[in-house]
Amino acid sequence: MQYRIKRFRWLLGFLMICHSQALLASTNPMIDLEESAQDFVLSIKKIQIPGFPDAFNPSIIRWKGLILMSFRIIPDIKNSYTSQIGLIWLDEDFSPIGEPQILDTTLSPTTPSRTDDGRIVAVGDQIYLVYSDNTDVEISKGGFRVFVAKLHFDGGLFHVQNPVKLSQYEGEIKERREKNWVPFDYQGELLLAYSLTPHVIFHPLLDLGACKTVAKSASNWNWQWGEPRGGTPALKVDDDYLAFFHSFVSIPTLHSDGRKINHYFMGAYTFSSTPPFPIKSVSPEPIVGLGFYRGPIYKPYWGSVRCVYPCGFIYDENFIWVSYGRQDHEVWIAKLDKKNLFDSLIPVTTIK
Repeated sequence: MQYRIKRFRWLLGFLMICHSQALLASTNPMIDLEESAQDFVLSIKKIQIPGFPDAFNPSIIRWKGLILMSFRIIPDIKNSYTSQIGLIWLDEDFSPIGEPQILDTTLSPTTPSRTDDGRIVAVGDQIYLVYSDNTDVEISKGGFRVFVAKLHFDGGLFHVQNPVKLSQYEGEIKERREKNWVPFDYQGELLLAYSLTPHVIFHPLLDLGACKTVAKSASNWNWQWGEPRGGTPALKVDDDYLAFFHSFVSIPTLHSDGRKINHYFMGAYTFSSTPPFPIKSVSPEPIVGLGFYRGPIYKPYWGSVRCVYPCGFIYDENFIWVSYGRQDHEVWIAKLDKKNLFDSLIPVTTIK
C-alpha cells in the first residue's frame, strides 16, 4: 500500500509539472524521477567501448549465437552534425570482445558522414542497418531521411552494402527530419513502423527508394510524457511483437538541478503479429531504474538533456536486456524481469 501511495504521489506531481506552466514558473519543483523506479528493472550496467569513451545510443541483436552491438559517435565535437556508427561484439556479460569497427556509410565525397542513431535488425540471416542521414551540402532538417543498408560480414569485418535513401512514402514532408522508424521482421520481410500514434507500417521498396503503406491502425493510447516515438526494433516475443519507445518533455527535476530541460523517457508496447499490426498494450508510465537519471552532466552537443534513449533489446525465457544511450555520451544495458514487465503493461483498444 505504501508503495502505491508513493507512486501515486510521484505521478500526480509529475503531471502537475507537465501541465501547469504557472507552477513551473513560481515554485520550480524538484521531482526525483528515480523515486518511482520499478522493481522489474533488475540492474543496469555501463559498457565502455574501447577507444570511444563518449559512444552512445547502442542497438543490439543476437546473430548466429553471438551478441552484436552498434553505437554512435561524434568524431568532431566542433561539428555535432558529423556522426558515425560503429559495431562491436559482446560476450554474455555484455563486455566488449576485440576491437570496435567504424562503418563506412559515406555516399558523397563532398559531405561528411552524418549517420544518425542506427538500429540493427536481423531478418533471417541478413542484418540490416536502419539509420538517418543527410547527404546535402547545406544542413537542413528536411535533408535528413531514413536509409536502409545490408550489412555483409566477411568473417572479420562488416561492410555496408547498397545503402538506400527512402524518399518516397505516404505523408512525406520535405521540411520534416525523419528518424526513429521501427524496423521488424515479418515473415522474412523487413517492415518499418513510420509512426506509433497512429501505427503506420511501411514496406520498404529498396530498388525504388520508396515505401508502400501496408497497414494503419489507431488506439486509445494515453501517454502523458510527450509524443511516443520509435526506439528499439520490434521483436516477436511469444504471440506479439514487443518494442521500447521514447518520448521527451521539458521540465525541471532534481536531476537537472531545477533547470527546465528536455528529459527523455522510455516505455514498452506490444502490437499484433498479424496485419494491420494494431498496438495492444503499453506502459502506463515511464520505465525507470535506479541510476537512469543520475550521473555526470556533460558538455552538450546540441542542448542540455537528461536522457534515457532505448535503441535495441534481446531476451530469453526470463529476462529482457535493453540497450540504451544515456546523456548522449554513454552506453548502458538494463536487465528487466520479463514476466513482471509484461504484467506492468496495460491493454489499449483499437479505434475504428
